[in-house]
Amino acid sequence: MRMTAALYDRYGPAAEVLKVVQVDRPEPGPGQVRARMQLSGINPTDWKSRSGATPRPIDGFQVPHHDGVGVIDAVGDGVDQSRVGQRVWTWMAAAGNQWGTAAQWCVLPSRHAVPLPDSASAELGACLGVPAMTAHRCLFADGPIEGKNVLVAGGAGAVGHYAIELAKFHGARVAATVSGPQKAELATQAGADLVVNYRDASAADRLRSFAAQMDRIVELALGANLELDLAVSGPQTHIVDYAAEPEDPVLPVRKCMNANVAIRFILLYGVPADALDLAAADIAAALRAGALTELPVTRFGLDEVARAHQAVEAGTVGKVVLEIP
Repeated sequence: MRMTAALYDRYGPAAEVLKVVQVDRPEPGPGQVRARMQLSGINPTDWKSRSGATPRPIDGFQVPHHDGVGVIDAVGDGVDQSRVGQRVWTWMAAAGNQWGTAAQWCVLPSRHAVPLPDSASAELGACLGVPAMTAHRCLFADGPIEGKNVLVAGGAGAVGHYAIELAKFHGARVAATVSGPQKAELATQAGADLVVNYRDASAADRLRSFAAQMDRIVELALGANLELDLAVSGPQTHIVDYAAEPEDPVLPVRKCMNANVAIRFILLYGVPADALDLAAADIAAALRAGALTELPVTRFGLDEVARAHQAVEAGTVGKVVLEIP
Protein backbone atom coordinates (compact mmCIF):
# COMPACT_ATOMS: atom_id res chain seq x y z
CA MET A 1 0.00 0.00 0.00
CA ARG A 2 1.20 3.51 -0.82
CA MET A 3 0.96 6.66 1.30
CA THR A 4 1.59 10.38 0.98
CA ALA A 5 4.64 11.66 2.83
CA ALA A 6 6.78 14.78 3.06
CA LEU A 7 10.48 13.97 2.90
CA TYR A 8 13.95 15.15 1.98
CA ASP A 9 16.99 13.23 0.74
CA ARG A 10 19.60 15.99 1.10
CA TYR A 11 20.15 19.02 3.31
CA GLY A 12 19.23 22.52 2.24
CA PRO A 13 16.56 25.27 2.21
CA ALA A 14 13.00 24.09 2.78
CA ALA A 15 11.71 25.09 -0.67
CA GLU A 16 14.59 23.27 -2.39
CA VAL A 17 14.74 19.93 -0.56
CA LEU A 18 11.30 19.18 0.90
CA LYS A 19 8.92 17.32 -1.38
CA VAL A 20 5.59 15.55 -0.99
CA VAL A 21 5.52 12.18 -2.73
CA GLN A 22 3.99 8.71 -2.69
CA VAL A 23 6.02 6.02 -0.89
CA ASP A 24 5.34 2.51 0.36
CA ARG A 25 3.58 2.49 3.70
CA PRO A 26 5.97 1.17 6.37
CA GLU A 27 5.26 -1.82 8.58
CA PRO A 28 6.05 -1.83 12.30
CA GLY A 29 9.03 -3.90 13.40
CA PRO A 30 9.65 -5.49 16.81
CA GLY A 31 8.78 -3.10 19.62
CA GLN A 32 7.22 -0.62 17.21
CA VAL A 33 3.75 0.71 16.50
CA ARG A 34 2.31 2.28 13.37
CA ALA A 35 0.04 5.31 13.71
CA ARG A 36 -2.28 6.85 11.15
CA MET A 37 -1.36 10.50 11.61
CA GLN A 38 -3.80 13.39 11.99
CA LEU A 39 -1.46 16.28 12.80
CA SER A 40 2.31 16.65 12.58
CA GLY A 41 3.99 19.26 14.79
CA ILE A 42 7.13 21.15 13.73
CA ASN A 43 9.91 22.33 16.06
CA PRO A 44 13.14 24.28 15.48
CA THR A 45 15.10 21.02 15.77
CA ASP A 46 13.22 19.75 12.68
CA TRP A 47 14.24 22.57 10.37
CA LYS A 48 17.78 22.60 11.75
CA SER A 49 18.13 18.91 10.90
CA ARG A 50 16.65 19.45 7.43
CA SER A 51 18.84 22.48 6.69
CA GLY A 52 22.05 20.74 7.68
CA ALA A 53 22.68 23.08 10.61
CA THR A 54 22.55 20.03 12.90
CA PRO A 55 22.88 17.21 10.36
CA ARG A 56 21.76 13.69 11.15
CA PRO A 57 22.35 10.64 8.94
CA ILE A 58 19.88 10.20 6.06
CA ASP A 59 19.05 6.60 5.13
CA GLY A 60 17.89 7.16 1.56
CA PHE A 61 15.36 9.76 2.63
CA GLN A 62 14.00 11.26 5.83
CA VAL A 63 10.36 11.88 6.72
CA PRO A 64 10.75 14.76 9.20
CA HIS A 65 9.15 15.78 12.51
CA HIS A 66 9.15 14.29 15.97
CA ASP A 67 5.75 15.42 17.25
CA GLY A 68 2.23 14.61 16.21
CA VAL A 69 -1.11 12.98 16.93
CA GLY A 70 -2.53 9.84 15.38
CA VAL A 71 -4.24 6.52 16.00
CA ILE A 72 -2.32 3.25 16.24
CA ASP A 73 -3.47 0.84 13.54
CA ALA A 74 -0.78 -1.87 13.72
CA VAL A 75 1.84 -3.14 16.17
CA GLY A 76 5.05 -5.12 15.81
CA ASP A 77 6.25 -8.18 17.70
CA GLY A 78 6.44 -7.67 21.44
CA VAL A 79 3.78 -4.94 21.54
CA ASP A 80 0.38 -5.66 23.11
CA GLN A 81 -2.35 -5.90 20.46
CA SER A 82 -4.59 -3.87 22.77
CA ARG A 83 -2.70 -0.77 21.62
CA VAL A 84 -4.43 -0.96 18.22
CA GLY A 85 -7.04 1.80 18.12
CA GLN A 86 -5.30 3.98 20.72
CA ARG A 87 -5.17 7.71 20.07
CA VAL A 88 -1.61 8.82 20.82
CA TRP A 89 0.77 11.76 20.93
CA THR A 90 4.34 11.17 19.81
CA TRP A 91 7.76 12.30 20.98
CA MET A 92 11.14 12.06 19.21
CA ALA A 93 9.52 10.06 16.41
CA ALA A 94 12.28 10.83 13.89
CA ALA A 95 15.23 10.31 16.27
CA GLY A 96 17.29 7.60 14.57
CA ASN A 97 14.18 6.72 12.58
CA GLN A 98 13.43 7.28 8.89
CA TRP A 99 9.70 7.63 9.51
CA GLY A 100 8.82 10.94 11.18
CA THR A 101 5.27 12.23 11.60
CA ALA A 102 4.99 14.27 8.37
CA ALA A 103 3.20 11.45 6.54
CA GLN A 104 -0.09 9.59 6.52
CA TRP A 105 1.49 6.82 8.60
CA CYS A 106 4.38 6.89 11.07
CA VAL A 107 6.26 3.90 12.44
CA LEU A 108 8.05 4.49 15.74
CA PRO A 109 9.05 2.77 19.00
CA SER A 110 6.01 1.90 21.12
CA ARG A 111 7.28 3.93 24.08
CA HIS A 112 7.40 7.05 21.87
CA ALA A 113 3.63 6.87 21.28
CA VAL A 114 1.75 7.85 24.45
CA PRO A 115 -2.02 7.50 24.90
CA LEU A 116 -3.84 10.83 24.50
CA PRO A 117 -6.87 11.26 26.77
CA ASP A 118 -10.25 11.80 25.11
CA SER A 119 -10.42 15.12 26.93
CA ALA A 120 -7.33 16.44 25.11
CA SER A 121 -7.65 17.97 21.66
CA ALA A 122 -5.56 16.77 18.74
CA GLU A 123 -3.99 20.23 18.66
CA LEU A 124 -2.85 19.87 22.28
CA GLY A 125 -1.40 16.45 21.56
CA ALA A 126 0.55 17.80 18.60
CA CYS A 127 1.93 20.64 20.73
CA LEU A 128 3.60 18.36 23.28
CA GLY A 129 6.55 16.19 22.24
CA VAL A 130 9.81 18.13 22.05
CA PRO A 131 8.65 21.26 23.95
CA ALA A 132 7.02 19.44 26.86
CA MET A 133 9.76 16.80 27.13
CA THR A 134 12.43 19.51 27.10
CA ALA A 135 10.57 21.53 29.72
CA HIS A 136 10.29 18.47 31.97
CA ARG A 137 13.99 17.69 31.77
CA CYS A 138 14.89 21.31 32.53
CA LEU A 139 12.66 21.32 35.59
CA PHE A 140 13.47 17.90 37.07
CA ALA A 141 17.03 16.99 36.05
CA ASP A 142 18.21 18.25 39.44
CA GLY A 143 15.46 16.94 41.70
CA PRO A 144 11.88 17.68 42.79
CA ILE A 145 10.50 21.22 42.54
CA GLU A 146 7.53 21.14 44.91
CA GLY A 147 7.61 24.34 46.95
CA LYS A 148 10.57 25.64 44.92
CA ASN A 149 10.93 28.96 43.10
CA VAL A 150 11.21 28.57 39.32
CA LEU A 151 12.09 31.23 36.77
CA VAL A 152 11.14 30.50 33.16
CA ALA A 153 12.89 32.65 30.56
CA GLY A 154 10.82 33.08 27.42
CA GLY A 155 7.57 32.18 29.13
CA ALA A 156 5.56 32.65 25.93
CA GLY A 157 7.60 30.14 23.94
CA ALA A 158 6.72 26.49 23.46
CA VAL A 159 9.18 25.13 26.04
CA GLY A 160 8.45 28.05 28.35
CA HIS A 161 4.71 27.40 28.16
CA TYR A 162 5.03 23.80 29.29
CA ALA A 163 7.72 24.64 31.84
CA ILE A 164 5.23 27.00 33.50
CA GLU A 165 2.36 24.51 33.39
CA LEU A 166 4.40 21.50 34.55
CA ALA A 167 6.04 23.52 37.33
CA LYS A 168 2.65 24.68 38.60
CA PHE A 169 1.27 21.16 38.35
CA HIS A 170 4.12 19.96 40.57
CA GLY A 171 3.61 22.64 43.21
CA ALA A 172 6.26 25.24 42.36
CA ARG A 173 6.03 29.02 42.46
CA VAL A 174 6.71 30.33 38.96
CA ALA A 175 7.97 33.61 37.57
CA ALA A 176 8.46 34.15 33.85
CA THR A 177 10.24 36.67 31.68
CA VAL A 178 8.94 37.88 28.31
CA SER A 179 9.64 40.66 25.81
CA GLY A 180 6.29 42.41 25.55
CA PRO A 181 2.58 42.65 26.51
CA GLN A 182 1.27 40.02 24.08
CA LYS A 183 3.77 37.45 25.29
CA ALA A 184 3.09 38.47 28.90
CA GLU A 185 -0.55 37.55 28.37
CA LEU A 186 0.42 34.10 27.06
CA ALA A 187 2.68 33.44 30.07
CA THR A 188 -0.05 34.62 32.44
CA GLN A 189 -2.59 32.33 30.78
CA ALA A 190 -0.16 29.43 31.26
CA GLY A 191 -0.28 30.11 35.00
CA ALA A 192 2.85 32.11 35.86
CA ASP A 193 2.53 33.78 39.26
CA LEU A 194 4.65 36.73 38.12
CA VAL A 195 5.48 37.89 34.58
CA VAL A 196 8.28 40.41 34.01
CA ASN A 197 9.53 42.12 30.88
CA TYR A 198 13.24 41.29 30.96
CA ARG A 199 14.00 44.57 29.18
CA ASP A 200 12.69 46.65 32.09
CA ALA A 201 15.32 48.23 34.32
CA SER A 202 13.38 46.98 37.33
CA ALA A 203 13.27 43.33 36.18
CA ALA A 204 15.82 42.04 38.70
CA ASP A 205 14.20 43.93 41.58
CA ARG A 206 10.76 42.57 40.71
CA LEU A 207 12.10 39.03 40.54
CA ARG A 208 13.93 39.40 43.87
CA SER A 209 10.71 40.66 45.45
CA PHE A 210 9.09 37.43 44.29
CA ALA A 211 11.91 35.23 45.65
CA ALA A 212 15.26 36.06 47.23
CA GLN A 213 16.75 33.52 44.87
CA MET A 214 15.47 31.07 42.30
CA ASP A 215 15.91 27.33 42.75
CA ARG A 216 15.57 26.52 39.05
CA ILE A 217 15.99 28.78 36.03
CA VAL A 218 14.80 27.41 32.67
CA GLU A 219 16.90 29.30 30.13
CA LEU A 220 16.87 29.66 26.35
CA ALA A 221 19.43 32.47 25.90
CA LEU A 222 22.18 32.00 28.44
CA GLY A 223 24.49 34.70 27.11
CA ALA A 224 21.81 37.35 26.79
CA ASN A 225 20.13 36.58 30.12
CA LEU A 226 22.98 35.49 32.39
CA GLU A 227 23.36 38.83 34.15
CA LEU A 228 19.70 38.78 35.13
CA ASP A 229 19.89 35.08 36.05
CA LEU A 230 22.88 35.64 38.34
CA ALA A 231 21.06 38.53 40.02
CA VAL A 232 18.48 36.03 41.30
CA SER A 233 20.81 33.05 41.83
CA GLY A 234 22.52 31.49 44.84
CA PRO A 235 23.99 28.23 46.12
CA GLN A 236 20.81 26.23 45.48
CA THR A 237 20.20 27.61 41.99
CA HIS A 238 20.41 25.45 38.89
CA ILE A 239 20.37 27.32 35.59
CA VAL A 240 19.30 24.87 32.88
CA ASP A 241 19.89 25.96 29.28
CA TYR A 242 18.15 24.19 26.41
CA ALA A 243 18.99 26.39 23.41
CA ALA A 244 22.12 27.61 21.62
CA GLU A 245 22.58 31.23 20.62
CA PRO A 246 24.22 32.28 17.33
CA GLU A 247 27.43 32.98 19.24
CA ASP A 248 28.58 31.06 22.29
CA PRO A 249 28.50 33.19 25.45
CA VAL A 250 31.56 34.03 27.50
CA LEU A 251 30.95 33.02 31.11
CA PRO A 252 31.80 35.52 33.85
CA VAL A 253 33.46 32.80 35.91
CA ARG A 254 34.05 34.85 39.06
CA LYS A 255 30.43 35.99 39.20
CA CYS A 256 29.28 32.40 38.73
CA MET A 257 31.63 31.30 41.50
CA ASN A 258 30.41 34.04 43.81
CA ALA A 259 26.85 32.87 43.27
CA ASN A 260 27.87 29.20 43.68
CA VAL A 261 25.46 28.57 40.83
CA ALA A 262 25.21 25.31 38.86
CA ILE A 263 24.72 25.49 35.09
CA ARG A 264 23.34 22.51 33.17
CA PHE A 265 22.83 22.06 29.43
CA ILE A 266 20.02 19.99 27.90
CA LEU A 267 19.68 18.34 24.48
CA LEU A 268 16.92 15.73 24.27
CA TYR A 269 18.87 13.46 21.93
CA GLY A 270 21.34 12.69 24.72
CA VAL A 271 19.01 12.51 27.71
CA PRO A 272 19.00 9.03 29.33
CA ALA A 273 16.11 6.80 28.29
CA ASP A 274 14.77 6.41 31.83
CA ALA A 275 14.57 10.19 32.22
CA LEU A 276 12.69 10.48 28.93
CA ASP A 277 10.26 7.75 29.97
CA LEU A 278 9.66 9.52 33.28
CA ALA A 279 9.03 12.77 31.42
CA ALA A 280 6.49 11.11 29.12
CA ALA A 281 4.72 9.53 32.10
CA ASP A 282 4.60 12.82 34.02
CA ILE A 283 3.31 14.69 30.98
CA ALA A 284 0.63 12.02 30.52
CA ALA A 285 -0.41 12.43 34.17
CA ALA A 286 -0.64 16.20 33.76
CA LEU A 287 -2.74 15.70 30.62
CA ARG A 288 -5.15 13.42 32.47
CA ALA A 289 -5.46 16.05 35.20
CA GLY A 290 -6.25 18.75 32.65
CA ALA A 291 -3.14 20.73 33.66
CA LEU A 292 -1.74 21.27 30.15
CA THR A 293 -3.09 23.51 27.40
CA GLU A 294 -2.35 23.87 23.73
CA LEU A 295 -0.14 26.57 22.28
CA PRO A 296 -1.38 29.04 19.68
CA VAL A 297 -1.56 26.82 16.57
CA THR A 298 -0.71 27.80 12.99
CA ARG A 299 -1.94 25.22 10.50
CA PHE A 300 -0.67 24.20 7.06
CA GLY A 301 -1.58 21.38 4.71
CA LEU A 302 0.90 18.56 4.22
CA ASP A 303 1.56 19.87 0.69
CA GLU A 304 2.59 23.19 2.27
CA VAL A 305 5.38 21.62 4.32
CA ALA A 306 8.05 23.97 2.92
CA ARG A 307 6.02 27.04 3.90
CA ALA A 308 5.43 25.51 7.32
CA HIS A 309 9.17 25.04 7.86
CA GLN A 310 9.76 28.63 6.78
CA ALA A 311 7.19 29.80 9.32
CA VAL A 312 9.01 27.99 12.13
CA GLU A 313 12.35 29.40 10.97
CA ALA A 314 10.81 32.89 11.03
CA GLY A 315 9.94 32.46 14.72
CA THR A 316 6.17 31.99 14.55
CA VAL A 317 4.84 32.07 18.12
CA GLY A 318 3.25 28.84 19.29
CA LYS A 319 3.19 25.59 17.32
CA VAL A 320 3.13 25.13 13.57
CA VAL A 321 1.32 21.94 12.54
CA LEU A 322 0.64 20.07 9.33
CA GLU A 323 -2.84 18.68 8.71
CA ILE A 324 -2.41 15.16 7.37
CA PRO A 325 -4.90 14.22 4.62
